[in-house]
Amino acid sequence: MSASKVYFTDFHVPVGTSQLEKLRRLVERTVGDQIDFEGKFVCIKMHFGEPGNLSFLRPNYAKVVADYVKSKGGVPFLSDCNTLYVGRRKNALEHMDAAYENGFSPFSTGCQIIIGDGLKGTDDVEVPVVGSEYVKAAKIGRAIMDADIFISLTHFKGHEMAGFGGAVKNIGMGCGSRAGKMEQHNTGKPVISAELCRGCHICAKHCGQSAISYNAEGKAVIDYTKCVGCGRCIGVCNFDAIENPSYDSVPMLNRKMAEYAKAVVDGRPCLHISLVRDISPNCDCHGENDVPILPDVGMFASFDPVALDQACADACMAQEPIPGAQLDRRMKAKDFHDHHDHFENCTEGAEWKTCLEHGEKIGLGTREYTIIKL
Repeated sequence: MSASKVYFTDFHVPVGTSQLEKLRRLVERTVGDQIDFEGKFVCIKMHFGEPGNLSFLRPNYAKVVADYVKSKGGVPFLSDCNTLYVGRRKNALEHMDAAYENGFSPFSTGCQIIIGDGLKGTDDVEVPVVGSEYVKAAKIGRAIMDADIFISLTHFKGHEMAGFGGAVKNIGMGCGSRAGKMEQHNTGKPVISAELCRGCHICAKHCGQSAISYNAEGKAVIDYTKCVGCGRCIGVCNFDAIENPSYDSVPMLNRKMAEYAKAVVDGRPCLHISLVRDISPNCDCHGENDVPILPDVGMFASFDPVALDQACADACMAQEPIPGAQLDRRMKAKDFHDHHDHFENCTEGAEWKTCLEHGEKIGLGTREYTIIKL
């Protein structure tokens, strides 16, 4: 596979222009005449940020992309899927409240918000993954798959497991329904907390395997000889009584994310944009954000999500750690072991290379790229 083009512009702006104008030019230059938006539904996949976190991408950036799509005759909408973990984005109502609280609305972004996997995170489509090794059919939010064109708008930052959260993670993990997220995170099965269970029977009603029954105390119990680990019960429980206790190794998580990302992008026009700024050590799913570990770099765009992530990672490796940040403190610790990688040095056990290696292997993209500076 030949090297992919990755377009780049920094955050420096002379008086009279703005970063938003530079983003518009970046998108316009990258797309050129390669995508026909006329009359097409366009999903702009981004992260609305867990309330309390202030490092997520501002709605202003989303508006630039949405306005560009509309100028080309497209019909854009912003989307993300519900979270597997307990937080403020685990169902569509709370998720949209969180988005509004963080400034996302039709008025601030110029387009509607649709939570990709529905009210309870159960509205998904099983999408075959061509060339996969681990995931035969990815469970992707229905609204995301219904779109004619897909755009990922990513805040590139650190991540406590995957090393960094880039385009592939925004697409793969981000577009998975709650069941899809569970499939990526583990190969185990859910457990029920008797203390939290209210005996409402809704989980049994939604179990496609008839694996849930109730004991003498009226508490739900799972028959693991029938359970297939689909995670539907997690999605429909209103009392957080069902959880996923078993997590795969990071390399396996990374490979599954790459396969989920391939399911999302195959067969339709796609564009991927990453802003490398406010590079917090952890995901925007956290209800807080520590100070950035590296200086802001710039804005990148490509048709290839693997090349885009590799370019962003390489640009980050060329930066010096910010004094006093988590990365700097870890590197100065007595027991520090140098992995010669900022993201792996920042969080012990984090790792990202297997994701891009596997993405390249299955045809998601290539790690070889050519930077085109604007």
